[in-house]
Amino acid sequence: MRRGFDRRTLIGGAGALALALAGCYPRRDTPEAEDDQPEFLLSDLEARHGGRLGVAAFDIGSQRRVSWRGQERFPFCSTFKAFLAAATLERVQRDEEQLDRAVAVVRADLIPHAPVTERAVGRTLTIRQLMQAAVEVSDNPAANILIREMGGIAVWRSWWPRFGDTTTLISRLEPDLNTALPNDPRDTCLPDQTVANIRELAFGDRLTPEHDQMIQGWMTASPTGPNRIRAGAPAGWTIAHKTGTGANGTGNDIGMAIPLSGSPIVLATYFTGAADATEDQRDAVIAEATRRVFRALGRD
Repeated sequence: MRRGFDRRTLIGGAGALALALAGCYPRRDTPEAEDDQPEFLLSDLEARHGGRLGVAAFDIGSQRRVSWRGQERFPFCSTFKAFLAAATLERVQRDEEQLDRAVAVVRADLIPHAPVTERAVGRTLTIRQLMQAAVEVSDNPAANILIREMGGIAVWRSWWPRFGDTTTLISRLEPDLNTALPNDPRDTCLPDQTVANIRELAFGDRLTPEHDQMIQGWMTASPTGPNRIRAGAPAGWTIAHKTGTGANGTGNDIGMAIPLSGSPIVLATYFTGAADATEDQRDAVIAEATRRVFRALGRD
């Protein structure tokens, strides 16, 4: 049976269901025909502040899905850090890395948004601590250090096809990957592919249960973006997610929503080009798109 995030550590009874579901459904399958998908329209949300929305979601139980611009490219910004942790943990499992290996942090490593690494200058952080910093609080130097320690951006780029994703484009490091220029394919992804990637991460057998729980715990504990997916999900659902924010009015949130009972929903939301909107306005659009995901899937 495929292993996935051990939801027993997260929401009790729903964990057993999620683990059972992990062995029942394909991780990467052919999307349903458009006519078979629930009605899911977001053009009015795009019209609020301009910009372009990309939203995809999949109900693990019913296997229903929704998608809006799911095959268009969007800048992923910091959402990549959840997958960077997975790639690093795969290296640990192959004995190419150690969780407790200490890595020196120097002032030259610092770039904007360094809530953990800035305090560690002149000291060391372990690989585990660097992953937690990157995923939980989106520390940018931590992500760059992890990429450096795995062998550089070329090695990081080569991981994606091995993961089963040939569409996500890895081009730059933090913070340059956040420019989010219109029609720039660098550092972009497809919302439909992101949902497939989260399913692979959550319900595949690439990581041990211990390592699954590690990523899940960081994504659940993350305080970033409380007004995005978390604000749009129904009350009582637990959200394990990773946000991303960039230039050109870009705000993203991806992850998994787990109910007190029933099957999880995997979802990815990207919003870019709303340069004249405030952060609160962009967050409100993502929250409303999330509400419509749950409504369309019959889970509101």
